[in-house]
Amino acid sequence: MNILVINCGSSSLKYQLIDSGTEEVLAKGLCERIGIDGSVLTHTPAGKDKVKIETPMPNHTVAVKLVIDALTDAEHGVVKSLDEINAVGHRVVHGGEKFASSVVINDEVLGAIEECNDLAPLHNPANLIGINSCREIMPDVPMVAVFDTAFHQTMPEKAYLYGLPYEYYEKYKIRRYGFHGTSHDYVSARAAEILGKTRDTLKIIVCHLGNGGSVSAVDHGKCVDTSMGLTPLEGIIMGTRSGSIDPAICDFICQKEHLTSAEMNSILNKKSGVLGMSKVSSDFRDIEAAANDGNTLAEVTLDAFYYSVAKYIGAYAAAMNGVDAIAFTAGVGENNVLGRAEIAKYLGYLGTEIDAEKNNVRGEDRVISTDESKVALLCVPTNEELAIARQTASLVK
Repeated sequence: MNILVINCGSSSLKYQLIDSGTEEVLAKGLCERIGIDGSVLTHTPAGKDKVKIETPMPNHTVAVKLVIDALTDAEHGVVKSLDEINAVGHRVVHGGEKFASSVVINDEVLGAIEECNDLAPLHNPANLIGINSCREIMPDVPMVAVFDTAFHQTMPEKAYLYGLPYEYYEKYKIRRYGFHGTSHDYVSARAAEILGKTRDTLKIIVCHLGNGGSVSAVDHGKCVDTSMGLTPLEGIIMGTRSGSIDPAICDFICQKEHLTSAEMNSILNKKSGVLGMSKVSSDFRDIEAAANDGNTLAEVTLDAFYYSVAKYIGAYAAAMNGVDAIAFTAGVGENNVLGRAEIAKYLGYLGTEIDAEKNNVRGEDRVISTDESKVALLCVPTNEELAIARQTASLVK
């Protein structure tokens, strides 16, 4: 079964075509600048050269049509016709409390996703556009919604409720939802597999560290806490997001700088994090290079990031009353050798011992702790697209 995995942003569309039987990626690509001048499709078929197609994409429907054309093209395509695409799996950022698992898309599901737009105004509308565009072009192909929030729906009330008047939860469903759920689900299961065990026998902390980052506590296969909250802004320091701060700071800055709440929200999401702290970049590689060149502020920024991750690990070890494995994943987690080592320095009280030689790895599945370490440390590349394909295949078979 060939599964087309779609991840739609407001002006972009990422895709992979995956053979669910072999789990081979047949092709992948990215449509950029949808609805903007200079639209381009970058298409990479397996075993063939990358192709760039510069052509107007006034909307996502046109972008989806271009993706289908690229996949079925006689020269750089990987299937002969649309008939060889058996299902589509869509990443949807926010499912609220309505969805605790992936679901086959119908009109009722679309309505429920739309009801969550207030909770993810930048993401859900774009996800819906992608779904509707695919349904227009492929009306007879079954489609599945895979939610970033679903894996975290096992959190107990003590973990997801905020210290606010309960009426705000009753009226507006203000609570912790968490994100990157597909990644946390995949990585925790893969970590257990690498250790030769089943996830339902372990207490695992997953550190999804990228430009956006989150940490989760997975207790015997179920998420019991996670660092992101009502929105992806809460938690650890990130690329451009502040992470958790004293909420009174917002009002203080708004008054001093004469900002609206919307302007303040934009600063917290787009101009803060390691970008704002370092004054260098939101890319951790650039900040590390600056730190190596003697930039003190870059050094402090990296220290603050590592410290914020270590604090959540400690909190979640307490939440689960122990931990068996800690997995590092996503762009920074998989590739930042120094970062993993720096975070591990805080974890000696858990009996962890990182192995410098084993830790010298990027983007590969590997146990990076010593044989004597009481807690296993792992590098586990995430694969959200494969996870979406697996869940899609299981629902449409």
